[in-house]
Amino acid sequence: MLIIENLQVKLLNKELLRHIDLEIRPGETHILFGPNGSGKTSLLMTIMGYPQYEVTAGKIWFNGEDITHLSIDQRARRGIGMSYQRPPAIRGVKTRQIVEMCAGNPEIVEQLAERLNFSDFLDRDINVGFSGGEIKRSELLQLMAQKPELALFDEPESGVDLENIAIIGNAIDELLERGHLPRYGKSVKEEKESRTRMGLIITHTGFILDYITADQGLVLYDGVLACRTNPMEIFKQIRSVGYEECVRCGCAS
Repeated sequence: MLIIENLQVKLLNKELLRHIDLEIRPGETHILFGPNGSGKTSLLMTIMGYPQYEVTAGKIWFNGEDITHLSIDQRARRGIGMSYQRPPAIRGVKTRQIVEMCAGNPEIVEQLAERLNFSDFLDRDINVGFSGGEIKRSELLQLMAQKPELALFDEPESGVDLENIAIIGNAIDELLERGHLPRYGKSVKEEKESRTRMGLIITHTGFILDYITADQGLVLYDGVLACRTNPMEIFKQIRSVGYEECVRCGCAS
């Protein structure tokens, strides 16, 4: 599981996150809301291990190991992966090559790409000339190939049209083992108990909630986790009264 204890983070001497306590158990998916500049992306980048995000206090534990000061590649090897909001374009490297490296098995690349309607992009340079939806599918394809235990998503619906949102939402649902129907003869209860992958998803629009039934919603406001409750209830409150009133309601736990 992922456990974050009293985490405090700064970037270029500016404090971004304060006293963050968070626990995600195996099989759980959490949705992270918050206004622009509240620290949502900073939290994901810190979990992923970007060195410019300096941890000044607290600990990050993953599967019982203190990973607070491990490098990005060490965290990736331990089973943490991330889909970025604005990944770079990389000339000279084909999408197929990066997906093969993530998968460790070239034979499954075509199969994964077909599920994302992405086969025609495999032999193009990574993200070069891609639309917003194509970039998101490229990111998700790499993540599906990696099969991380903990998947971090930074606004997967950002810049994506309605057709691509459906493809991306359903793929994330599958990656996180959130399928609504039991598989392989399992009951709904057995299916839920058999999940192992964890997810933390940032959303602004809430569209991703049409495809994923998350276990908990969180509101990050001014660098502090200020609210924890049902994600649909949080989204309704944000739409009706805004973030300040949502934080003031006292849902923190």
